[in-house]
Amino acid sequence: MTVVTAERITTADQAVRIATELAEVFAAGAVERDHSRRLPHEELDQLSASGLLAITVPAEFGGADLPPSVVAEVVRILAAADPNIAQVPHSHFVYLNLLRLAGTRAQRHDYFGKVLAGARIANAQSERGGATVADISTVLRLDHDTTVGDGTESSQDDVTAVSARIEARRFVVEGTKYYCTGSLFADVLAVLTRLDDPQGVSGLEPGEYVAFVPALEPGVRIVDDWDALGQRTTGSGTVEFAAVKVGREQLVSRASAVSAPTGYGAFAQLLHAAIDAGIARGALEAAAEFVRTRSRPWFEAEVANAADDPLVVQRFGELAVAVAAAESTLVVAGAAVDAAVRPRVEDGHSDAPGDGAQASIAVATAKILADRAANEVSAAIFEVGGTRSAAAEHRLDHFWRNARSHTLHDPVRWKYQHIGRAVLHNRPPPLHGVI
Repeated sequence: MTVVTAERITTADQAVRIATELAEVFAAGAVERDHSRRLPHEELDQLSASGLLAITVPAEFGGADLPPSVVAEVVRILAAADPNIAQVPHSHFVYLNLLRLAGTRAQRHDYFGKVLAGARIANAQSERGGATVADISTVLRLDHDTTVGDGTESSQDDVTAVSARIEARRFVVEGTKYYCTGSLFADVLAVLTRLDDPQGVSGLEPGEYVAFVPALEPGVRIVDDWDALGQRTTGSGTVEFAAVKVGREQLVSRASAVSAPTGYGAFAQLLHAAIDAGIARGALEAAAEFVRTRSRPWFEAEVANAADDPLVVQRFGELAVAVAAAESTLVVAGAAVDAAVRPRVEDGHSDAPGDGAQASIAVATAKILADRAANEVSAAIFEVGGTRSAAAEHRLDHFWRNARSHTLHDPVRWKYQHIGRAVLHNRPPPLHGVI
């Protein structure tokens, strides 16, 4: 596990202050890390040590239990400085939310405790080869070599004994995952698997399970092969699982979180929108600094400084509005997700479910505007900066490359569809975890 001495954050103000301080540190080396593809191991250790990765741990387990809106603001602040670092803990927070929603008390105690001590969780979710991204071929199957009992307990067996045998069963994970963001920095991998068990011998319902697997477990191979246009230092490698053994205590059923209006998908999408809004803000600030200090005015403007060209001023006004709109809708969406994610009772089930549909629509709106702002502003850097802004030495292209790469996550064209159906037909968005 990552060896850090993690601070304990207790308030939203403290979380925002620490995120702001770290962002200043991370911003200093962000361009060079992107250019040379130097993975931010040291910076991720700083992030773990800051306590920010534990801010969603419920209070009953020793955490600050801060709401989604605060997490989104922390992510936005970090993304304005280095969107690569900001994206790394996205899955970390999402899978902590899965544990909160669907984990047993023992699982929550175990993994929340690890996170409070500085551990990082990364995803191993996406695959290639299926008809769509929703097709999962990584299998979870019963390990007959190490499992206690054969699934044919007699009717005389004591219920407690049967339950104990089911809990003692061991399973195997096999498959290959791609685009596993943060995997190169992770202590634990959250692996999306599929259990096919028509005979019911496993003691589990067939369906999708997330297996929480130590990154150094035998049979796990993490490959540093991420070569995307942007978000180059997110550690999004390929992960292979060759007969990796897991226990029942490492498995969490995904169904109860994604097949009910829990706000699970809205929370995940909120953080993606925060990353894009952060990229837009970072690009706007970089563009303004370049124009103020390096650009020459167009001769027809008849001004001494590029920043005084009325057409450049006009364009910056337009870009600033786009960024402000993205940030404002992010705040509104964060409040909606806060309202949808109500306090949990002892067994992990909601005592008063919020409006998950409203939260999803609010987040879809925020994601559309953040996507638009990130791509527009990062491209407009060259428009307002002039010819010299395209020089490789300035490395201003990393904003556009990061925006273009990250906004491919969950296409906004489908967000418009869900919003339109809600308006015209009062139809809630689907329950599938990415809306």
